[in-house]
Amino acid sequence: MDPNHPFFDQIEKRTNVKREDIFALAQSIANANFQDEATVRQIVGRVAKLANVDVPKEKEDKIVQSIISNNIPMNLSSLAKMFEKR
Repeated sequence: MDPNHPFFDQIEKRTNVKREDIFALAQSIANANFQDEATVRQIVGRVAKLANVDVPKEKEDKIVQSIISNNIPMNLSSLAKMFEKR
């Protein structure tokens, strides 16, 4: 995807996450093993940090288990919803 696409301007405005950080995250997880708990925890922590969201341990555990057991679709929208405050 073109890093200069206007879509990324909207993401930056909504999330305050720079497009460079989004691409760096995407590259780092492109070949990640989503069945490995340590890897998934690292990714969850990185996403939470980028989004400036505090993820309590209990919620992190649920997110990790959902990803490992393939109980969620693996797309950015679905993952973002899991980080929303309720």
